[in-house]
Amino acid sequence: MFYVELLLVGLVWGCTYAMMALGLTLVYGLLRILHVAQATVFTLGAYVGLLVANHTGSLALAFVAAALAAGALGPLIYRLIYQPILDKPPFVALVASIGVLIAMEDGFRLMFGPSGLSFADNTWFTTTYSLAGMVLNLVQVWIVAAAVLLLSAFAVFAARTRAGVAWRATVSDPQMAESFGVGVIGVRYLNFLIASLLAGVAGVLVGLLNNLVEPGMGGVISYKGLAIIVLGGLGNVPGTLVASLLLGVVESYGSVFLDRVMDRDAIAFLFLIIVLMVRPQGLLGKAH
Repeated sequence: MFYVELLLVGLVWGCTYAMMALGLTLVYGLLRILHVAQATVFTLGAYVGLLVANHTGSLALAFVAAALAAGALGPLIYRLIYQPILDKPPFVALVASIGVLIAMEDGFRLMFGPSGLSFADNTWFTTTYSLAGMVLNLVQVWIVAAAVLLLSAFAVFAARTRAGVAWRATVSDPQMAESFGVGVIGVRYLNFLIASLLAGVAGVLVGLLNNLVEPGMGGVISYKGLAIIVLGGLGNVPGTLVASLLLGVVESYGSVFLDRVMDRDAIAFLFLIIVLMVRPQGLLGKAH
């Protein structure tokens, strides 16, 4: 039962990684940009969710507010930061993205202070449910439910809607899609909107999971997100989801059995290195 509980905890963390990394994969798949500034969108969602939850006592309103705030910031970053430099080499966008990350983190410190903030309602952490002999708290249930709901909604959007078909066509061949009348600019804004919504919700969930929201909380999980999209095969959405869940499970078991050797974050990057030594193209990427 202990090993099953470790598996469950790993899948919970994997769900949060999936929502963060999927947004990074969407941006990279469309524009070939490593969107490091996604970490600031993630952190903004966490702060907005915490403030709304503490003032209203409603987690549902917290998620809606976080998604709206994050969803507004993502397209704004694209318009102000990325769009003017799309014709430049890829490293220019990466440097600009890192600059946004540093500036926004300092802004969060000035606005909310350097110390972390916690959720006021402890019942979210103490309310538990029993599942086949295992105990889950309300936060863990929310994480899994939110991940399944949002990722399923994205799958339906990509496969069944006109906008989703336009997005997939633009990712595959932007010039051909534009020649068939697809509004490439609109697809890019939509891409950043979806990626940012996912990051904002993930921010609230990680804040709940740790009961802590702090200015630099997006940094480590964003770097893990970049590691995940490499692990899954750059731009490969199914690969990103598989890699996210797998990384969460590896961290969960590793933090128990390797805790005297390295911490949780080091385990994640060690796993990445080992996998890429065996499969340089990633888990589901195609060899070139």
